[in-house]
Amino acid sequence: MAAFEDNPEEWQRLDWRILVNGSINLYFRQEILNESIYWFLQNKYIMFAFNCSKWLLEEDFHKEIKEGLNFPDYYGENLSAFNDCLRGLDVPYEGGAIIIFQRYDLFYKRFPDITHDILDIIETNSRRLLLTGRRLITLVQSDDPAISLNSVGACPVMWNSKEWLKQSRGL
Repeated sequence: MAAFEDNPEEWQRLDWRILVNGSINLYFRQEILNESIYWFLQNKYIMFAFNCSKWLLEEDFHKEIKEGLNFPDYYGENLSAFNDCLRGLDVPYEGGAIIIFQRYDLFYKRFPDITHDILDIIETNSRRLLLTGRRLITLVQSDDPAISLNSVGACPVMWNSKEWLKQSRGL
């Protein structure tokens, strides 16, 4: 996909509003996440969705991510291999790809360092893909409205625009 056009209409696109601050956006309410997913599907993005509540061990993440992202058989099931294989993810030029992590808060509570590294790897690869006109965006859903993730790829992990204010998350 070509770069965004520099006009106010483009600036209203959901992908623009996310990518202007990094490629990862937090969600609390499922209905707002569903609205975003719908928008992405309507705009020719492909979707990779994962339920993180099932990930009791780091190995569970690697097993499901290998299958869900169609990583090759030689995938080494470690974060270095995740980075290497994510570089080769088939992201279409028209539209893009979204990775959805549901209940990331549970995985984060078990493995805060690993979960940060995962998002950092995705952010770095998203930026790399943007150089060739491909868009990779990650939507992270948390049932914890107070979750605060450290910056990844030197970009903050921001709440989506509808839940940015704490009061919109009941806080």
